[in-house]
Amino acid sequence: MKSLHTIDEPEVLHSRRFALWELGFRPFYLAASAFAAVSIALWMLQVSGLLGSPYLAGPVWHAHEMLFGFALAVIVGFLFTAGRNWANQPTPTGGLLMALVLLWLAGRVLVLTPFGWLATAANVAFPWAAAACLARPFLKARNRRNYFFVGLLALMGVASGFVHLTQLGVVEAPAWAGLQLGLDVVLFIVTVMAGRVVPMFTNNGVPGAGAARHAAVEDFALGSVLALLAIDLLGVGGVVVPLVAGVACAAHAVRWALWRPWKTARAPLVWVLHVAYCWIPVHLGLRVLAELGLVTPSVAAHALTVGAIGGLIIGMMTRTSRGHTARPLVADRFDVACYLLVLLAALTRVVVPVVWPGAMVESLQVSAVLWSAGFGLYAVRYWPFLTRARLDGKPG
Repeated sequence: MKSLHTIDEPEVLHSRRFALWELGFRPFYLAASAFAAVSIALWMLQVSGLLGSPYLAGPVWHAHEMLFGFALAVIVGFLFTAGRNWANQPTPTGGLLMALVLLWLAGRVLVLTPFGWLATAANVAFPWAAAACLARPFLKARNRRNYFFVGLLALMGVASGFVHLTQLGVVEAPAWAGLQLGLDVVLFIVTVMAGRVVPMFTNNGVPGAGAARHAAVEDFALGSVLALLAIDLLGVGGVVVPLVAGVACAAHAVRWALWRPWKTARAPLVWVLHVAYCWIPVHLGLRVLAELGLVTPSVAAHALTVGAIGGLIIGMMTRTSRGHTARPLVADRFDVACYLLVLLAALTRVVVPVVWPGAMVESLQVSAVLWSAGFGLYAVRYWPFLTRARLDGKPG
């Protein structure tokens, strides 16, 4: 039986050189996956009272850390990596990249201490610093098509800061307002990126798949998510929210169908992205039901965070890690195990509370273990890939 670290491909040009700081995806994917695994243990320590009096506690800490800790780290790592190709300009490496990772780590630690203002500063500074680092290559290359990513990272800093200010008593508003804004921003980022890469990966990985994009569907899909973001930012309520969410649900379902997901069953590196994206129209449909009082908002939120964001992240992390370290673009059994664990975590967290409300606590516990196992397996499996140089000897 092969070990987790067995490399299936020939070790041609393989280098043992330490390469963690050579490109953004390397440290941020590793840190985010490890944090995703250990955060469940931290959550249990909070529940048991063993962490004393942390600055952020309870569901606010959990939601904040999944958005502004885990998801944001992966997004920054991906944008630093893809941004270098989009602009043909360097993005942070070496000491600057290390400093950004340390700033991110400081935010994760400080929210577990009583030092609220320091935690606020670190968690606002990280996305703003990342935005500044991304703006430089885009501006130098006049890569206007991707300027909006800089603004979205800056908006994530605003959303995180709002959450902190509610906890510090500076702003008299529910923390959920900032968390919802963060969710909307992340939803828009993943829908944009999925639209760029999922059809391409499908057609490249499954010959004859025929994944297509339709301009009108793209406009409705992305525009409806932006509309939801604006509605949540302005605090609009009433019938507008379920109406816009319903349109968004239909648009994203059609978009997904145009990518012909049924063609991908034999390509795990591709089908994982399709399965994850399917959770987006599910989330939007559940949000309609939540606005009508038929399901809890938590169910809708976790369809997005665990199902869509978690699934797309594990799929993209395995695919881009393989591609950017010059390994075969074929998922092995460890990758498939990661996919299934995260998918089962989503199903357990979203479906069980709806069909069996009495098993809510048990579903949360099982989902947490499955999630932790999925991302923990990725961290262990990909540690040597992310910390060593590319197999082909190229930089990055």
